[in-house]
Amino acid sequence: VLYKALAAELNGARARAGKHDGIDGLEHLDKVIAIDQSPIGRTPRSNPATYTGLFTDIRELFAKTPQANMRGYKSGRFSFNVKGGRCEACQGEGKITIEMQFMADVVLECEHCKGKRFKQDVLDVLYRGKSIYDILEMTVNQAIEFFSEDSACKKIVNRLRPLQDVGIGYVKLGQAGSTLSGGESQRVKLASFLAQENATPTLFIFDEPTTGLHHHDIAILLKALNALISKGHTVLIIEHNPSVILSADHIIDLGKEGGDLGGYIVAEGTPEDIMQCADSYTGKALNELKDSFI
Repeated sequence: VLYKALAAELNGARARAGKHDGIDGLEHLDKVIAIDQSPIGRTPRSNPATYTGLFTDIRELFAKTPQANMRGYKSGRFSFNVKGGRCEACQGEGKITIEMQFMADVVLECEHCKGKRFKQDVLDVLYRGKSIYDILEMTVNQAIEFFSEDSACKKIVNRLRPLQDVGIGYVKLGQAGSTLSGGESQRVKLASFLAQENATPTLFIFDEPTTGLHHHDIAILLKALNALISKGHTVLIIEHNPSVILSADHIIDLGKEGGDLGGYIVAEGTPEDIMQCADSYTGKALNELKDSFI
């Protein structure tokens, strides 16, 4: 109800919300964004570098190298999505898919580019000894270390930091979006918004972002969410994890049971208010969590 109503009102989406009386406070928001665990792209071509806009900066960096200038290569030459610099045998995918009629498709490494996605003349262009393929094979942590050594790459480092801040510094820049877990995809999306400057007040809706996360990663995620709030945004989370709930400014506890016996507001307010409600299972969980800290 909330997302569809706000998307229609703020984003101009053609969405019909469920029945509701009204929504107060619309004047405080410019748009709404739901960050779920769906893949960051519909094709294997999507990756953290392309999704966050980082790949554009990297391609422009390569286009400024002496080798690229001498050969007349523009930034588009360093893209695996368009003709020019990509390997045409695999059309920049680095692999060939052979469709099998009665069995699963067979995926083979491209014989022409050896899985590197680019033509050899593009791979010959180096930035500080690294080709565009080498850069995409770096993890976020490795790329931050590499680009931090050049003061001219400050913009690239600033785009990389949020990916590290949300706890996915181990992911490769060129890792196919289809190979990322739902939680990793969600955090790539979060990082892309953290990297934006001068963003207008936005309501971010997260659906159980802690699913599958270690408690250490949850602490990192909370830090990232607080960074969004510090920029003037609002964060709404559907969540069951007590650590996240205890960190909230305001809680709406729905229950008391599930199914036909659920969906009612059991308690509402700060974590302290919820803990004082005898009928709230959430309140009991928060009290246990609080006691464990003591």
